[in-house]
Amino acid sequence: MNFGSFRNKSFAIDLGNNNTLVSDKDGLLVAQPSYIVFDSDNHAVKAVGDKAFNIFEKNHDDLTPVKPLKGGVIADYDSASKMIGALLQQAFKDKSFFSGYENIVSGVPYYTTEVERRALRHALDQFNAKNTFLLFEPLAAAMGLGLDIREPDGKMIIDIGGGITEIVIISLSGVAAFQSIKVAGDTFDETIQDHFRRNYNMAIGLKTAEQIKMQVGAVCDSIPSIPTPMMVRGKDLIEGIPVTRCIDHREVVHILEKSVSAIEHAIVQTLETCPPELAADIYQNGIHVTGGNALLRGLKERFEAKIKLPVYIDEQALLSVSKGVSKALNDIKKFRTVLFQ
Repeated sequence: MNFGSFRNKSFAIDLGNNNTLVSDKDGLLVAQPSYIVFDSDNHAVKAVGDKAFNIFEKNHDDLTPVKPLKGGVIADYDSASKMIGALLQQAFKDKSFFSGYENIVSGVPYYTTEVERRALRHALDQFNAKNTFLLFEPLAAAMGLGLDIREPDGKMIIDIGGGITEIVIISLSGVAAFQSIKVAGDTFDETIQDHFRRNYNMAIGLKTAEQIKMQVGAVCDSIPSIPTPMMVRGKDLIEGIPVTRCIDHREVVHILEKSVSAIEHAIVQTLETCPPELAADIYQNGIHVTGGNALLRGLKERFEAKIKLPVYIDEQALLSVSKGVSKALNDIKKFRTVLFQ
């Protein structure tokens, strides 16, 4: 095998709390849940991505499932490194690790510390790349939305991910105002789980809570299309027997009220710290909402009622950061001012 012939290969990665997306210059290669399963005895990798997600919360003692990211950053370095390696093997089946890559571009949350960024860089060092660049995810999301981040024109991006919600105002390829809160998709799931435990003495898994959010999740009562109520299966905490309960979107609105209010408060705080000229731009340009949890029913209507500004929900909210890092990968020179090592 001629290892040198592979050196011109490059990839972009959006390492998300719940989903990891890998793309090259031609498009998306792999989109898998950010989960990995190990053999409990020898720590060998048994499953990654979809297969690992299907095992999660259903495993026996011989298997150890791990979710390597928490709050948008690497929480378990060894597991994260192996998960990324396994996903890259899926993306480039004919490629040896030792042959190296030309460029790697990875998204990283804006609020991260240098220590957290270093953990990400070290996890990517295994791929022997000539250049490894990081790109702040809110900037990547704006690029993925097709916005020109280089203009002297204020643009507000709200990225509601799995671990964190980042609210940024972008102008001239930089961040003019910023808020980050650890209230996002995982918080929604845990709140739904807690609601069933407190109100119905019923235990449900995080995967079931996520299904509730996706199937009947909403943030306001009056939504254009009302979803069919969902039958939820779980375990009675007192008697220990399987039970079912029906839940509709109005109940989920009540469950998520506190979390969504916290995001609204952070949006208002960001607007308060924004320079007046940029605030005028945002009044005209509106607010762009992206990230997997931007797809919650009624979010546009609720934010517009609260903040009194036009709200645009990204139709491909799960892909915006991935599209942004891919765009940077395709033209490193053009976006060099927003890439850092």
